Amino acid sequence: MHSVAIVGAGGFTGRELLRWIARHPQLKAVYASSDRFSGRPLAQQFPELEGALELEFAAHSAPIPAGAVVLLAAPNETAMAMAPELLQAGHRIIDLGGAFRLHDRDAVKRYYGFEAPPESLLRQAVFGIPELFAERIASASLVANPGCFPTTAIAPLALLGELRQQIRAISIDAKSGVSGAGGRTEDGGFSFHSVYENFRAYKILRHQHEPEIREYAFDAGTCPPLLFTPHLLPVYRGILSTIAVFWEDRAPPDLEERLRSAALQMPFLRFLSTPEEVELARVQNTNFLDIGLRSEGQRTIVVTALDNLVKGAAGQALQNLNLMLGLPQSLGLLATASPHS
Repeated sequence: MHSVAIVGAGGFTGRELLRWIARHPQLKAVYASSDRFSGRPLAQQFPELEGALELEFAAHSAPIPAGAVVLLAAPNETAMAMAPELLQAGHRIIDLGGAFRLHDRDAVKRYYGFEAPPESLLRQAVFGIPELFAERIASASLVANPGCFPTTAIAPLALLGELRQQIRAISIDAKSGVSGAGGRTEDGGFSFHSVYENFRAYKILRHQHEPEIREYAFDAGTCPPLLFTPHLLPVYRGILSTIAVFWEDRAPPDLEERLRSAALQMPFLRFLSTPEEVELARVQNTNFLDIGLRSEGQRTIVVTALDNLVKGAAGQALQNLNLMLGLPQSLGLLATASPHS
């Protein structure tokens, strides 16, 4: 068994991590910190863990057991402060926040509002989309888990390879449930109560995930004009993105076959026959990213969907962790039963 420590285990993502770890055959949670719930049994706060994880929440200041892989589900500033000491102590890290995703220091300041971490840490960090960077993730000591919105766009765009050179512009219309838009905790106007029977766009031209898409969906300096607009859906979990690709000429004829072939090689990509088949109900509580597309003339519409708490956060982190530990990518991530089953 491999030991796992979760820093910031009391929020949306921490809860999801604990649920999936509880049913993973090769992982054991040995530490879960939350200043808010410190001293409480996990099952007292998360009843679905009753009988699955006999562990109490620790304070953030409590020492992390030696040898444990650390999953950081903490604020970005906390992750940046903790990472150097953890790495020096020999821990491997997966950060589920945005501290180590971007290499453009100006973009970090503009979109996140804090100073970027030292260059040495940024060079060490590997971006954690297994479908694109599996070999590098396997040997990494620090993995920057992608954002949930970017995962819906980066994977299908990057897998187009050299066809990306023919793209004139891209517009991404993305819609998230409240557990994705609200971040780690249910506040800041993103609670289900605040959006019930409502629907709105937010962070227009200001969202921190736009530069992430630009950096990783395209080779350095080659991203065409790209517009990303997020919306908040009155549902708990799930993201659906509609990606409009405008080509210099007609859409490449082998576009669909290229993505279909890629999906067949990867355990958590599913290429569907039509874009209309892509929907939240198919991906909720799974680690799948569903993709469908249709082209007409110079336009292609790619529709993607994932569960923001699983493939968009905890599930992708465990997929990365499997790679880091030399385990099959899909181990512990295909089960749909509860931890009690």
